[in-house]
Amino acid sequence: MKKINSIIAIFILIVLATSCEKKLDLKPQQDLDENLALNSDANVKTVLVSAYAALRGHSPSGNDACFLRNSELAGGTGEISWRGTYTNPREIYNHQIIAANGDITVQWMQSYECINICNNVLSALDVVNVDDRGKVEGEALFLRSLMYFDLVRFYAKTYEPLTTNSQLGVPLVLTPTRGISGENNVGRSTVEEVYTKVITDLVRAVSLLPDANGYYATIGAANALLARVYLQKGDYAKARDAADQVIGSDLYQLTPTYAGAFNNIDYSSEDIFAVKYTAADGINLMTEFWSGVDYGGRDGDIEILQAHLNLYNPADQRLALFWDYGGVMLSGKWNNQYGLINMFRLAEMYLIRAECNQRLGTAVGDTPVNDYNMTHERAGLPGATSVTIDDILLERRLELAHEGFKLHDMKRLKLNVGTFPYNDPKLVFPIPGREIAANPALKDQQNETY
Repeated sequence: MKKINSIIAIFILIVLATSCEKKLDLKPQQDLDENLALNSDANVKTVLVSAYAALRGHSPSGNDACFLRNSELAGGTGEISWRGTYTNPREIYNHQIIAANGDITVQWMQSYECINICNNVLSALDVVNVDDRGKVEGEALFLRSLMYFDLVRFYAKTYEPLTTNSQLGVPLVLTPTRGISGENNVGRSTVEEVYTKVITDLVRAVSLLPDANGYYATIGAANALLARVYLQKGDYAKARDAADQVIGSDLYQLTPTYAGAFNNIDYSSEDIFAVKYTAADGINLMTEFWSGVDYGGRDGDIEILQAHLNLYNPADQRLALFWDYGGVMLSGKWNNQYGLINMFRLAEMYLIRAECNQRLGTAVGDTPVNDYNMTHERAGLPGATSVTIDDILLERRLELAHEGFKLHDMKRLKLNVGTFPYNDPKLVFPIPGREIAANPALKDQQNETY
């Protein structure tokens, strides 16, 4: 594949790494051999940092922004509106995507770029200092798993519980790509195979990662991603238990106010894993699309419609975070262009545990109503004495609004997206046309309707 060829295996490792404090101690860079790049503890760790840069993205669409924004655009029919001038996101919002869509192509390419960097790191663990080897491996496994989980949710039909899930997923590339050959032409694995690999790698990452790790992946981040993966596939007991591990670690606390969880320049007590932006990194692309010019955004590309605002109790403090931008309502979650993009918050873990305990009739960690009340009361609303599954799902919808959950929740809950049933092929992104053209193994594996 073009996206995981020698250019990415060699050149991208250099380009991304040069933005880090420690540069690869190799000259001349244009003559870099990938084996030399991975020949020392320091170099492997520098390359690992570049995988986080690939997660953040370095293009006009940005990788993390693609994950979050595109789920909301594709699933937000009736509650948000795309009013920007860009064609690519408009296609996603209207469910009229073509295989040449630039945003879905960037999302695919940068995801596999991050995966290939992780594969390079994993191939060189033997040169990493023994004391750090487990942490380095765990971080690479976490990042690769995050990429594969989002790829399979966007570019493949949804996981169906209690079935074989033999529908086509995405190519599982697990070794470094260091040159163009027939070995690069990897076809699509099944959805089941992708989920199985993601879970296997995350379980191992949990056993390797530390509790604290600066801005990098931790055991809490791996467990949070596991909880999300298990929830998406309907494995409620394991989702509950993974979320309980995060909550029970006592490493995280909800911020005193809902607004306090957002627009921060550093991790809040609630953040399990976030992507940090600085002025040196460029624009926070969630701000660009979701905010207005007052905060470094465009002109309010994504409007919050009244149908969404009507879901909130008038006394709900979460409602106050929306703001009027010249008659257009915008989300207030992304008003700091040099702040964090929240990827995993503790609030999500409480709501996963609440939902799963409610479905299973259990009270692991706490009762569903107590977990529900953690976010409900923080929003300034009276605590409930009992809850239904519908109460919990509405709370999740309001608490996590516009953070990248919408399309995926609609699919797992089997809800229509506008006039489209949850399993409509139009709700699945096409494999980018450039990939079909470059990789013979994908020739007959394009998604339906494209």
